[in-house]
Amino acid sequence: MAFGPEGRSRKGGYDDMAIQFVYMTAGSPDEARRIGETLVQERLAACVNILDGMQSLYVWEGALQQDRETVLIAKTAASRLPALVERVKALHSYDCPCIVAFDVDGGNPEFLRWIGDTVRPVDQPRE
Repeated sequence: MAFGPEGRSRKGGYDDMAIQFVYMTAGSPDEARRIGETLVQERLAACVNILDGMQSLYVWEGALQQDRETVLIAKTAASRLPALVERVKALHSYDCPCIVAFDVDGGNPEFLRWIGDTVRPVDQPRE
């Protein structure tokens, strides 16, 4: 990935790879760890942060719910997002898990490049 001023990604770099952070929730720290380990081992995410102790309020099937959940934040490339979403859905205990991606608009160029290189499929050479 090539970077312009202030570390912002721009087209025309070595791979034009857009980086995303993916926010997810899980029902327990153990479930979050299992999902996170799988995503990293399968190169769907370069890194997954796990933050325990989040309180969630939401309406489900017409009733107000309050639960303790664990947050996961995965760092990945936009090109890997569809596979990441499907893998999380297959591993997750929820009927409708929270999986939401946010574009990364800038940051440390070396870190963003590391994310792109780490999630690149093994058979895809760096350009």
